[in-house]
Amino acid sequence: MPSRSPLPPSPPPVEIRTWPDRDALLSDRGVVLGELVKMFIGPGRLGILWMWSGVAALGWSLMGSAFLMFEDAYDTLGVIPGVIFLAVGAAVLIPAAFLVAVGVARDLRIHRLLVEWGGLDRDPERDALLRRPRASVAWLLLSFMLCATGLFGCVAVPGAARAGQETYGLVAWLMGLGFLAWLTGLTGLVKAFAHRRWVLRVLGVTPPEPLITVDV
Repeated sequence: MPSRSPLPPSPPPVEIRTWPDRDALLSDRGVVLGELVKMFIGPGRLGILWMWSGVAALGWSLMGSAFLMFEDAYDTLGVIPGVIFLAVGAAVLIPAAFLVAVGVARDLRIHRLLVEWGGLDRDPERDALLRRPRASVAWLLLSFMLCATGLFGCVAVPGAARAGQETYGLVAWLMGLGFLAWLTGLTGLVKAFAHRRWVLRVLGVTPPEPLITVDV
C-alpha cells in the first residue's frame, strides 16, 4: 500500500515555532491534517489495500494449485508443474505481502503525525471536515464483511476436512485464502477505529446525533 506522496514533517517544537499568529498556525494545521486524513482513511487507500491483498491471494492460489499437483503426482515428472507453480506463486506472494507491510508501517507514521498536528490546537470549524464519516463507515462495513468471511473460511474448512470432504492440499489453500481475507479485513477495521478514536480524542469533535432513536 505504499504511496508516492511524501509525508509532511512533524510540527516543530514550541521553542522554534515561527507562526506569526494563531490564525497562521490553524491554517497550516488544517492543510496538513486534511492531507494526512486523505492518506489515512481516503477511499483510494481501501482500494490499494484490497488490490495488494488480492495480488497476495493470487500468489497463494498458485501455491495452493502446486499443493494439489503434488498430491495428484504419481512420479517425479508429475511434480515438476507443481514446483513451477510454487515458485511463481511465491514470486507473486512475497512482494505483495512486503508492500502490504510497508503500507501498514506508513499508516502508523501517518497516524502518529495526525496525533501530533491535531494536538497543536483546536479548530472546530475545520476539524468537523476531517471526520470523514462516510469513508469511515465504508472502511468499517467492508472490512467487517471481509474479516468475517475470512474467519468463517478458516473455521469451516478444517471442519470439512475432518469430515473427509477435503484433501490436505485443498484445506491448506482455502485456509490460506481465508487467513489473508481475515488479515486484510482486520487491518481495515483497525484503521477505521483508529480514525474514529482520533476524531473523538484528539480533535474533540462531538459525534452527531443518531438518525434513528429508540424510546425505551
